[in-house]
Amino acid sequence: MENLIVIAITAILAENFVLSKFLGICPFLGVSKKLHTSVGMGAAVTFVMVLASIVTWCIQKFLLEPFGLGYLQTIAFIFVIASLVQFVEMALIKLSPHLYESLGIYLPLITTNCAVLGSALLIQKNEYSFIEGIVFAFASAVGFTLALLLFAGVRERLEECDIPEFMKGFPITLISASLISLAFFGFQGLKF
Repeated sequence: MENLIVIAITAILAENFVLSKFLGICPFLGVSKKLHTSVGMGAAVTFVMVLASIVTWCIQKFLLEPFGLGYLQTIAFIFVIASLVQFVEMALIKLSPHLYESLGIYLPLITTNCAVLGSALLIQKNEYSFIEGIVFAFASAVGFTLALLLFAGVRERLEECDIPEFMKGFPITLISASLISLAFFGFQGLKF
């Protein structure tokens, strides 16, 4: 149990996918303009990341390793992630059309979100058990969502600030993201 807590805290804070490993930057920068869309994207990424990690762990252990097909790992994992994103997209169209509209192009980008693929690959690299893999995937997704929400809050407040003209838009966005990332690097020294 203690090992699972360490895995979770490390994945959320010390090794945050967006702010420490720099995985999933495209949705981080693109969807973080409003808190509402950040919550929706975080939920979608959490669902896809956890489900993809479960399916890819099973594929790795029961198909790729026993038959010596480890070289197909990346291709198989990408196929699984793409299929799951299509499933999420169909579900959002039926359950929450407004959220689907607000996510726009960023929902299909989950397919190419390297945070989702990174989670599946890191579970295999670290040789996590099934339960450890699920905890790692969920905690990584929570860390991704936390980063999105923090950054969305900062960006919403920046809209109200008097920013010099040459810094408006993308420059201030990148500076803000780098400052949040620096703050998260303070968690790197945590030892459990």
